[in-house]
Amino acid sequence: MSWVDGQPADGLPVHDRGLAYGDGLFETIKVIRGEPELLDRHLGRLGRGCRRLAITCDLQAVRQQVIAFSAALETGVAKLMLTRGDGRRGYGPPPDSRPRVILLGAPLPDYPAEHFQHGIRLYPCATRLAEQPALAGLKHLNRLEQVLARSEWQDPLFAEGLMCDTSGRVIEGVFSNIFIVESNRLFTPALERCGVAGVMREEILSRAGQAGIDAHVVDLPRERLLAADEVFVCNSLYGIWPVRQLEAGVWPVGPLTRKLQHLLTDLSSNT
Repeated sequence: MSWVDGQPADGLPVHDRGLAYGDGLFETIKVIRGEPELLDRHLGRLGRGCRRLAITCDLQAVRQQVIAFSAALETGVAKLMLTRGDGRRGYGPPPDSRPRVILLGAPLPDYPAEHFQHGIRLYPCATRLAEQPALAGLKHLNRLEQVLARSEWQDPLFAEGLMCDTSGRVIEGVFSNIFIVESNRLFTPALERCGVAGVMREEILSRAGQAGIDAHVVDLPRERLLAADEVFVCNSLYGIWPVRQLEAGVWPVGPLTRKLQHLLTDLSSNT
C-alpha cells in the first residue's frame, strides 16, 4: 500500500530531490486499529525538520493524509516521507519546488516477546556518526551511516547495535535511542552534534518528568555506559527493550526500566 500526495501510487518522478540527494525527512509511525500512535510528536519533529531544511510544508494537510492512510492501513507501519519535490540538476534547491508527501504501508515487525521481557544484546558498531550540528536530531532521508552500521552483523543474537560519534561519545542505537540508569536517575545522550531525536525518547523524558523521575540529557562517554546500573533502548514501534549485554558489560532488567515500561502501557508499542 502506497500513496503519493494523497493518491494511490507505485512510483515516483525520477527528478524527485529525495531520490537524488536525500533532500527530505521521514517518520515511522505505528498504526493500531486505524489510529497513528504519537502522531503529534511525529508531526512536531517533522515540522522542526522542515524549518531547519527550509522546506515549506502544510503540516495540517500532512496530518489529514496520515490519518486517512492509517484508517485504510488499519494495523501496521506507516512510513511518512516528505521530500522537497522535483528539482533541476544541481544541489541548489529550486525556489518554486513543491514538497511531495509519500506514505508507505507495511506489516508490523514481528519482534520476539523476550526482547521486551528479558532484554537484548547490543552489537558494538565500528561505524561512527559524523558530527554535523546543522542536521543533528533530524530524521532526514540520508541514512547511509545506519546502513553501514547494520551491515556489520548478521548474528541474530544481537537485536540492535550501539553507535558512537567520531569523538567516541555514545549517541544511539542503529534504529533506536538509548538510556542509562545511575542511582535511580535517568540519562540519555545529548544530540546537538549528531543522532536522531526519537519520538519515543521524547515521550519517555516527558513521562519520566511527570512521574517525578530525575532525568537528564548529557554527553555520555562509553565508559559511563558500561558502568551504569541499567541500560535500555527505545523506539516508537517496540517501546522499551532492556539491554542485558554489550561486550563485557552485563546488566539486569532493572526496576526503573520496568517502571518506565509500565508507564507506557497505554501505548500498544509497549507490550
